[in-house]
Amino acid sequence: MKGYLFLYKRGEVVLSWRYYKYKEMGNNQGQMDFGNNNNNENSNPVKIKPAANNGFSSWRRRPYEPGQKAPFALSRSKVDMFLKCPRCFYLDQRLGIKHPSMPAFTLNTAVDYLLKKEFDARRANGQAHPLMTAYGIDAIPAQHNELEIWRENFKGIRVLHPATNFELFGAIDDLWINPQGEYHIVDYKATSTVKEITLDDQWKQWYKIQAEFYQWLLRARGFSVNDVAYFVFANAVKDRKAFDGKLEFAVTVIEYKGSDKWVEKTLAEMKNCLESANVPALGANCEHCQYIEKAKTIQ
Repeated sequence: MKGYLFLYKRGEVVLSWRYYKYKEMGNNQGQMDFGNNNNNENSNPVKIKPAANNGFSSWRRRPYEPGQKAPFALSRSKVDMFLKCPRCFYLDQRLGIKHPSMPAFTLNTAVDYLLKKEFDARRANGQAHPLMTAYGIDAIPAQHNELEIWRENFKGIRVLHPATNFELFGAIDDLWINPQGEYHIVDYKATSTVKEITLDDQWKQWYKIQAEFYQWLLRARGFSVNDVAYFVFANAVKDRKAFDGKLEFAVTVIEYKGSDKWVEKTLAEMKNCLESANVPALGANCEHCQYIEKAKTIQ
């Protein structure tokens, strides 16, 4: 196995982008040979004892290995990645070349946190939120002893998919339940626009896919799930005279009737992709692929 390694000391990078080869040596031991990725000459090998997660350090799990018997965990965002660009998905999950990350949207996270607190107060009393009443939604915030786990990033709702041996998971924002005992997926979104809030923008198709995948996860766990999901948009208004240390939001609820029929076919395609020895073609609409391709032309 080959790759690149960062080493840190007291928060500082003391060795970066060092090429290495890793060789299993048995007895939970391994050997890393540091050297140059342009030839086979190595400096003195450094013996290491891998972390418990089968050979990789704790910050990066082992990529998928064709024919592996152990379940392979994939988050909802990795399903999105495959749908957007199979090549990027293959590089990330099969070859271990991490996809470029995005910075955290901390203001959005704050809105999400406060909306959850607001709906949790109604949940505790078994009452509908005024927004639900205003929009004629016959439901209340759902109570379930696993809800906090289902909402937590990197935990979420988990399902082992027998046909692919994928352990699929995703963290929801909220669940509402109607009088028929059906769950409704609820997703909180923060934005700031003067346009009417809709789901018509091209990039909002990923909101719909997100909700449908969560519907699939819950159904795979045996729950009754209504096709209707709800998006709660908090829109920061810009028509105030001054900031005055606060933002004000107009809150809108949008109903969306989803279908998770695409999920099973997509999971089979993802499995075939990971089992293949061939790297998928460049994504014609993938900005990462196109950036790399254009950068290659620079001398």
